[in-house]
Amino acid sequence: MATVTLKGSNQQMPLVGFGLWKIPNEKTADTVYAALKAGYRLLDGAGDYGNEKEAGEGLARAIKDGVVKREEVFVTSKLWNTFHSPEHVAQAARMQLKHWGLEYFDLFHIHFPIALKYVDPAHRYPPGWQADDGTTVELDNTPIQSTWQAMEKLHDEGLAKNIGVSNFNGSLLLDVLRYARIPPAVLQIEHHPYLVQQPLVDLAKAYGIAITAYCSFGPASWVELDMHVAVPSLLDHGEVSAIASKYGKTTAQILLRWALQRGIAVIPKSSDPGRVVSNLQSNDFSLEAADMDKLTGLDQGLRFNDPSNMSLGLSIFA
Repeated sequence: MATVTLKGSNQQMPLVGFGLWKIPNEKTADTVYAALKAGYRLLDGAGDYGNEKEAGEGLARAIKDGVVKREEVFVTSKLWNTFHSPEHVAQAARMQLKHWGLEYFDLFHIHFPIALKYVDPAHRYPPGWQADDGTTVELDNTPIQSTWQAMEKLHDEGLAKNIGVSNFNGSLLLDVLRYARIPPAVLQIEHHPYLVQQPLVDLAKAYGIAITAYCSFGPASWVELDMHVAVPSLLDHGEVSAIASKYGKTTAQILLRWALQRGIAVIPKSSDPGRVVSNLQSNDFSLEAADMDKLTGLDQGLRFNDPSNMSLGLSIFA
């Protein structure tokens, strides 16, 4: 399996992983088990997904059945916005590890560069974006530096082998690098041909920070949430379809290969057993430079995961 070596820990992170976002709780354990049995060795979760306990059950079953060993699986999770205060970072990480049934995460991200008012997990978990009224967004004044220093302590204590950031723009990434004792090992971003983010990709690579792409299929992930934009689906796009036909691959494989060939890890998910397998096989062929350019040329700077749609106070990509 193709991997990238993470700076600092020298740990190998698989370039193709399995994402856990939006997997229903009642299906998560079986889905994780099936993904591991199909050959995936990276699971990308988050406290906000609300299915980490079930994901841990699927992983535990796979370990018990001899499908994998714990050290063979790279488990990623993320710190939610309501836990940014230093005193809450370790609390959240330990709680999430307990949900997974693990002693450590291979990678633990700050999910968003947004601090929200603390919500006691006993009151509501996952806490989500809004307050109890389901409408109000309550910000917290914790600076990223305080949160990052608490993340570094997680690494020191062996709770996270690597720490990273998600949904950070270039200026915030540079800010973290100014004071980080332990630099981010990975930057996770929305990335697909409609949102290439070349300057941010170049910046991360210049500092030796690995990149993971989410939403590799563009609007496909957002249709059911009614958060998509009226643009052609990348999975059905004429340009992507033509390239897929040329190589005898699925459009999903072409989109994943485009990112992989740009040196970016991917974390697709699917409930279809055939697609679960075919997505994993996106690293066994290469796209010609002209085809890479055609896909990159679809860039519109079009972002689907933009929290500013909920509140001006969340305009992190402005």
